[in-house]
Order: sequence, then structure tokens, then C-alpha cells
Amino acid sequence: MRQKPTVALIGAGAMGGALLRGWLAGGVITPAGSVVFDPAIGDEIKALCKTHGVTLNPPVDDADSSGVDAVVIAVKPQMAGDVLGRFADLARQAVVISVMAGKDIASISAALGGAEKITRAMPNLPAAIGKGVTGLYAPDAVDDVGRALVETLMRAVGETVWVSAEAEIDLVTAISGSGPAYYFLLTEALADAGEALGLSKDAAAKLARATLIGAGALMETETRSPAQMRRAVTSPGGTTEAALEILDGDAKALGRLVYEAVRAAVARARSLTG
Repeated sequence: MRQKPTVALIGAGAMGGALLRGWLAGGVITPAGSVVFDPAIGDEIKALCKTHGVTLNPPVDDADSSGVDAVVIAVKPQMAGDVLGRFADLARQAVVISVMAGKDIASISAALGGAEKITRAMPNLPAAIGKGVTGLYAPDAVDDVGRALVETLMRAVGETVWVSAEAEIDLVTAISGSGPAYYFLLTEALADAGEALGLSKDAAAKLARATLIGAGALMETETRSPAQMRRAVTSPGGTTEAALEILDGDAKALGRLVYEAVRAAVARARSLTG
């Protein structure tokens, strides 16, 4: 493998585009020799490819002949069966990284004509601004060099967490893949409560949004656990304690609700796998 890998990106929509921007901004790939395949490419990605010298939509045979270090699949899962077959030869020479939800390694391998070095990655929406977290899984067919390549590419858009079994990718999907929506919902609910109790709509929305952003930024810089930080802000007999008694007092209402929500997301993810 070259010092900086070359990549074939299949699909440059929201997630594929975020990955490409992260790779180029971080200088983690070799643009010359890297390719992007997407028949409905947006103007921003076109300009990005032109600026950095990434080849856009070459004949697949041309890419096959030169080879790449990694093939990253970022198409919609329902398109996989129709799209991936034409990239079988290219994938056979490379480490494959799939960011498709609900498509297991066996089905991806079948679609790619029996490719073996296939890994799965589950990034989340904040990857679009380089603040994502990606769950990663690699089978035994992928060696340490291949795993290091996957780590390098996915760290370009945030943090990474390896899991030890492919089934755990469904847990990653339920926790961090879907997770941003849980925080958005809490922010929405907090703003609605503020408005219902007398704040203007704009004031309540700004307070709720800024509180989420600030709490996240603080947690990023802290060495204390979330539980320790929660306790630090909860004065005995104070306002925070009164609110937390409703949310998660002796009945542990919030904890049970979150558990059931995540379990439902896991079940849905497993029903889509194949």
C-alpha cells in the first residue's frame, strides 16, 4: 500500500461527500489515482474533484487496471444489488468499506462476486462537519494493515470505535447512528416546555439549542464522566434536582424509556439486515 492510500468512492451523496471532504481536507488520501463514481454528482463534489485531481466517473475498467487501496461503498442499501456487480474486479484487489446500513458482509460479498476483505462502518450525521463517531467491524479476512487503513479513512470525519462482532453494528446503529435524533428530540421537547410555560418561541428555542451545544462542547473537554458532571450541576434541593426527579428519579423513567427506544432501534436494524 502507498504511504497515502488511493480510494474508489462509490456514491458521493450526503455521507460519501462528507467522507471525501474529510479525506481531502485532512490530506489522508492520494488524490491522483483516487476515483469517485456517482452518476448524479453534485456541483460541489464536481468542483472538489477537479480542484484536487480526483478522477470523476471514469470507465470502471480503467480503475480496475490501476487498482486502488480501498473501495468505499456509500450508496443507498436498496441500490446495492443493481450497482455493486460492476465493481467486483476493483473490489477484489482492495479493502472494501461499506457504510450502508442493513447490508451484512455476506450479502455485500455476494454482490461483489465473492470479495473477501470487506469491513463495515457506521458513521453518523455529525460526520458531515468532522464531528462524527463511526462504529467499525472487520472480519478475520482483513489483516492489521487493512484495519489501519479503515481507521485512517474513517477518522477523517470524527472518532472511531471498533466492535468485535458484526451483529454489534446494529447496536452502533441504534446508539450513535440514530442517536443524534434522540438529542434533537430532547432539544425540541425542552424548547416546547419553555414556550408552554411562558417564554417566547424564539427565546425557548435558542435557550434549548444553545444548552445542548454547550453541554456537548463541555463534555468533549472534560475528563469527568457524564454521571459525575450531572451530579456536579445538581445541587441538593435545587431546581435541577427537582427536574431530574421527574425525568429519572426512583422510578428510573428516562433510563427505562431510553433502553426500550434503543432496543426497538436494534430490532429494526436487525430486521433490515441482509
